[in-house]
Amino acid sequence: MKNKIIALSLFSMLLFAGNQANSQTTKSMNLLNAAKPVKSLGSQFDAKIDKLVAQMTLEEKIGMLHGNSMFANGGVKRLGIPELKMADGPLGVREEISRNNWSAAGWTNDFATYYPASGALAATWNAKMAYTFGNSVGQELRARGKDMLLSPAINIVRTPLGGRTYEYMSEDPFLNKKIAVPLIVGLQNNDVMACVKHFAANNQETNRDIYDVQMDERTLREIYLPAFEAAVKEAKAYSIMGAYNKFRGDYLCENDYMLNSILRNEWGFKGVVVSDWAAVHSTVKTLKNGLDIEMGTPTKKFNEFLLADKLIAAVKAGEISEAEIDKHVQRILGVLFQVKAIDGKDRVKGSIANEAHYQDAYKIASEAIVLLKNDKNVLPLKLNGIKSIAVIGNNATKKNALGGFGAGVKTNREITPLEGLKNRLPASIKINYAEGYLERYDKKNKGKLGDITLNGPVPIDQLDPAKLQEAIDVAKNSDIAIVFAGSNRDYETEASDRRNLNLPFGQEELINKVRAVNPNTIVVVIAGAPFDIVDLSQKSSTLVWSWFNGSEGGNALADVLLGKINPSGKLPWTMPKKIEDSPAHATNSFPGGKTVEYKEGILVGYRWFDTKKIEPLYPFGYGLSYTTFAFDNATTDHKSYAENEIITVSVTIKNTGKVDGKEVVQLYASKSNSKITRANQELKGFEKVLVKAGQSATITLKVPVQELAYYNVDTKKWTVEQGDYSLKLGSSSRDIKKEVVVTIK
Repeated sequence: MKNKIIALSLFSMLLFAGNQANSQTTKSMNLLNAAKPVKSLGSQFDAKIDKLVAQMTLEEKIGMLHGNSMFANGGVKRLGIPELKMADGPLGVREEISRNNWSAAGWTNDFATYYPASGALAATWNAKMAYTFGNSVGQELRARGKDMLLSPAINIVRTPLGGRTYEYMSEDPFLNKKIAVPLIVGLQNNDVMACVKHFAANNQETNRDIYDVQMDERTLREIYLPAFEAAVKEAKAYSIMGAYNKFRGDYLCENDYMLNSILRNEWGFKGVVVSDWAAVHSTVKTLKNGLDIEMGTPTKKFNEFLLADKLIAAVKAGEISEAEIDKHVQRILGVLFQVKAIDGKDRVKGSIANEAHYQDAYKIASEAIVLLKNDKNVLPLKLNGIKSIAVIGNNATKKNALGGFGAGVKTNREITPLEGLKNRLPASIKINYAEGYLERYDKKNKGKLGDITLNGPVPIDQLDPAKLQEAIDVAKNSDIAIVFAGSNRDYETEASDRRNLNLPFGQEELINKVRAVNPNTIVVVIAGAPFDIVDLSQKSSTLVWSWFNGSEGGNALADVLLGKINPSGKLPWTMPKKIEDSPAHATNSFPGGKTVEYKEGILVGYRWFDTKKIEPLYPFGYGLSYTTFAFDNATTDHKSYAENEIITVSVTIKNTGKVDGKEVVQLYASKSNSKITRANQELKGFEKVLVKAGQSATITLKVPVQELAYYNVDTKKWTVEQGDYSLKLGSSSRDIKKEVVVTIK
């Protein structure tokens, strides 16, 4: 790519939030430093845009404001204005869909790389991996001739039961934005648009088309908006997707406060707002309140949309001016020029489903896997004297690129855990596979809100006797047993929140019976969201958490189990002991009905657990390694700071084990004697660093004092409270190693 010079705004973002440290850390950001400048929607195309708009008929203008196919708006061929071509993309670029319906187009050249889900990406706690993800997907999007990726989804994980938790990133707004920004930058460096979704306060699938979110302003500003604000101000995202639900009485695709007052007037957003599919409910109100493009599924023809023929009639009736129409057309033309879709020279051509992109997926997957328990140091596997390994569980062979109600990826490569072990284990070791359990669903209600886990003719948790016996037999006759349990993308799915935290399909019974005949049993959970694994954790000496982890997921998992990769993933959300401990459930405010009140306020995720002194099963930021680390010499560059200054925190990390490993240094801030209600602590910095065995590294975290601010609802401004703050350094929210105190003047 040309002009690969990082923009000052991106550099500042990485400096302050990505927290670069020593030269070792700086080297780890080389890929980021090779990025193009962050482009900002400006005025360089205004004259061309005005000329085009002046030549357009009213019908041509309005044709650009709604879908003209399932994934494109209307273009104006006679003026050289192309359709704005979109593609779904939370796991990679979706297969080509027919123009007029949801059926596959039947192309033979639309295979793509399957990338780890966003929950896995967040579990890397690595801004470099986020940039790699965005850049790699952006290349694939361009190779498919698309202009806009309908991703990333950056809504806060409010409940562990959320059907799209696997697709979202974190329960924490700081981690959320620090992964989202480099992803968006990497994507848009390839002359395509990110469509950041779902704006905003869209945190459940139950009743998603109708529920009305009620929350206080401070909660909105401190928890649910920071990642979107950073996407606009720092990453310069070209597009935002409006959500299905209502916020304070108005649907979010016609919400004047959210789309006009905050997004455009306050944050300065210059791009386009696209509706979620069939999320528009009015014509004039929708357009005046900030939406630009209506997308959806027509019953017959696309001109039946609310921003199609009905909008033409509204203009002719004087209900809305043509000048208002022009404003939205100008925005669309602006982003098309920005990504070189109009008069574009040297537009990135891209590449797709190649070995380089599969390796990108591998790198992300290998850093996402979380080691939860390793009491007897069973891992990494010691193969001396091992002649056979039992591999048990449907999830050992389950493929997750496709499945569920949401967008998947048509891919030529998805390495399953069983295939990964076959690829990595020596030929002398025999693998004995048993499926163990059967997936069971209520097929009649599959994909229906809240009903995917209803019992069908056979209860979903009933084990098949023959499958169970086969699993017991292979476990009994093998040196080691590995059970692959958890979930899949048919069970965790868009349009359906889970009913409970239970592991499905009788897996706990299966694991207990396997463990009874083979005490050398390792449990690997593959899932995108928390489950009730209290019993598993208590009875298992070895427990690994993996994800819907992309084309190379099986190879990455095998490399972690065998020690080629030292696990470095950290949980991006809290694993509760029981659902009643989680804030939305403790306050009885999920799922609600037509109205959902966020009664927990700012105490989302670990903020709730820490403030209320509730012990989680595994805390936010938790993850073990095959080595150990010691923290020492925590210092700050000054003892006191003014509001406009930056706190520089340094700490020495020593690898006290025998193998090289990566640790995530996490910085949490606490304010003692605060005059306002606060969480016990909040994440304000992190850095992932590789430290060789026996060696040390000094990590430097940069925390702008403004990051310590709270949103003052009286003044409607961010306010930094004066006084002493504790800056806590550790390897998880519950494993604080060092603490320093600073004073804000």
